Amino acid sequence: MIRVVVGGQIDKERLADLVKKLGGDQVEVTVKSDIEAALAIKTNQADYYLGACHTGGGGALAMAIALLGMGLCATVSMPGMMKSQADIIKEIDSGKKAFGFTPQHMEQVVPIIVRKILGQ
Repeated sequence: MIRVVVGGQIDKERLADLVKKLGGDQVEVTVKSDIEAALAIKTNQADYYLGACHTGGGGALAMAIALLGMGLCATVSMPGMMKSQADIIKEIDSGKKAFGFTPQHMEQVVPIIVRKILGQ
C-alpha cells in the first residue's frame, strides 16, 4: 500500500479523488494541510506528497521544501510548461517524494506519477 498525502493550496479534493481513482486499493490517500502533509513525509507516515497551486511550486511545495529540502521536491508543471513523462519519471527515480503542479496539468501529470510509484 502506497500512502499519499495531498497538500497544496487548491483542488485538494479533486486531486485526492484522482489519485484514488488511479490507484484503487493500492493507495491510501489523505488530504492534509501543507505543514501536516510535509510532516507526514518527514516522519514516514506517508510515502508521497502531491500538491497543486497556480504556480506549481509556490503554494504547492513551499512547506514541503522547507521541511524536506529541495532534494526531495520537484515542480513537475507550472503555467505554460509541463515536464515530459520521461523527466517526471526521472524525478521519481532520483528519490523525489513531493511533487507540485498546476491544476490545469493535474490530469496529465498525476497519472504518470501514480503509475510510476505503483510500478505500472
